[in-house]
Amino acid sequence: MKKNNLGLLLILAGAVLACIGLYLIHAQEDAQGILRVLPFVCIGAGCGIFGHGVGDMANRWAMRKHPELERQMQIEKDDERNIAISNRAKAKAYDGMLFVLAALMVSFALMGADMAVVLLLVFAYLFIVGEFIYYLNKYQKEM
Repeated sequence: MKKNNLGLLLILAGAVLACIGLYLIHAQEDAQGILRVLPFVCIGAGCGIFGHGVGDMANRWAMRKHPELERQMQIEKDDERNIAISNRAKAKAYDGMLFVLAALMVSFALMGADMAVVLLLVFAYLFIVGEFIYYLNKYQKEM
């Protein structure tokens, strides 16, 4: 699929999803359980998808008028130094995220938050650490 069509598809899908969310807000009087939250999730996801599609289309439209700028940006994006800097920043953010999530889990547990919330945080934390261990082993075997 061409990039242009993907941007239009994202714009359309985001708008439809946001409209579905708005419809669900007005159509449901006394929603219970997940139906109480679903319209707002649809609106949030729809707006995010719509914004991504519009930003992508605007970027492509601006770059079409300035091909030399597009070429320069592609060179900077593919530059090894910039890739190394980005990877190092991601590693620092990951290290910080581990401490923040651990502190958040402990504080929720001490506050007596619902067990489901604490367990969701624990499972997310363990998934992230498990993914780190998987890729660590994978990359060690490759190098």
